[in-house]
Amino acid sequence: MSFDVNAIREQFPILSREVNGYPLAYLDNAASAQKPRAVIDALSRQMETSYANVHRGLHTMANETTEGFEGAREKVAKFLGAPSPDNIVFTKGATEALNLAAYGLMHTIKPGDEIIVTQMEHHSNIVPWHFMRERLGAVLKFVPVLENGTLDIDAFKSMFSPKTKIVSVVYMSNVLGTVNPVKQIGKWAHEAGATFIVDGTQAAVHQKVDVVDIDADLFAMTGHKLYGPTGIGALYGKTDKLERMQPFNGGGEMIEDVFEDRVIYNEPPHKFEAGTPPILEAIALGAAIDWVSQFDFDAVHKHEMAVYNHALQGLQEMSSFKLLGDAPEKGPVLAFNLEGAHAHDVAQILDKYGVAVRAGQHCTQPLMERFEIHGSVRASFGIYNSIDEADRLIAGLNKASLFLS
Repeated sequence: MSFDVNAIREQFPILSREVNGYPLAYLDNAASAQKPRAVIDALSRQMETSYANVHRGLHTMANETTEGFEGAREKVAKFLGAPSPDNIVFTKGATEALNLAAYGLMHTIKPGDEIIVTQMEHHSNIVPWHFMRERLGAVLKFVPVLENGTLDIDAFKSMFSPKTKIVSVVYMSNVLGTVNPVKQIGKWAHEAGATFIVDGTQAAVHQKVDVVDIDADLFAMTGHKLYGPTGIGALYGKTDKLERMQPFNGGGEMIEDVFEDRVIYNEPPHKFEAGTPPILEAIALGAAIDWVSQFDFDAVHKHEMAVYNHALQGLQEMSSFKLLGDAPEKGPVLAFNLEGAHAHDVAQILDKYGVAVRAGQHCTQPLMERFEIHGSVRASFGIYNSIDEADRLIAGLNKASLFLS
């Protein structure tokens, strides 16, 4: 399908609303994206026409809903380049996916074993590894971030040792927009005999992902940033990795048999999906993937980066503008501060003009400490954002600069 941002915008009902008397300019996509009509309709249609619990049911609607749910798993697998739907575990989101990864690997960690992450990780890819540090005596090592927002590759390579057991890295930073060389990092991890985990939350939205090509052992993604609903995400895992991992939750569906003296677990991915899953959300995620997949990823990326670069060029003319991170390879995420102004004040002023951005630490406190700042403003661009909205961001920030100076 040819790329037409105006035609795309018409498919998002919420973009027609006003905020404080101004047309909405939604630039908070790295936090959560808006939903197209196709996703909204898929969610309501399933509830209106055929809803039941999945698996084990024998009646018509149970079979129809199970077919829709498992069909969504197939769509996620194809979207990520996974060999089989059995490599896809449905979760509540990327946070639960990463926690599942950590919990499932706990039995492999001994005191003194090392886990490598980076200073640019989201808290959801830091805190689960702190659990291992606190409870199992693991050693957590952070790869430094250079001034331009890229990883210190020399420092990274020097961190590997015979004790390295896990390497968990973000594919695209939710603050800096930096796209990390995950394929190369994966090679280093596997050469060291470590499990390689990728937080693909942002990358899966803005570029084509192939989990086999990057050779990820485990890969986390979420639905709500991919124009899908909240409460749904997925963990991709290599077959042998999922088979060896311990289940995260216990209950129905994740078992084969239960006896008084023992339990036999179901096969992956069902081993990790205890209880009633997010059925409607999974089906709507499948609809979101269908919707996104009709567009050429290169064309979408080109458009998003054109909007990003237009905004950056205009903002760099402001003497108070301070960009956070300028990596050569990055996605459409623009984090910055205005000198002498608090990020929260800047965001509130922009909101008065209908421009929605994020302000704060963005769940990346180690990254904020590395740059010696308390937080930043973040404008993040998606498929429906326009040059006009970038101009409105520039105009709003000029007004904020005058007001706060």
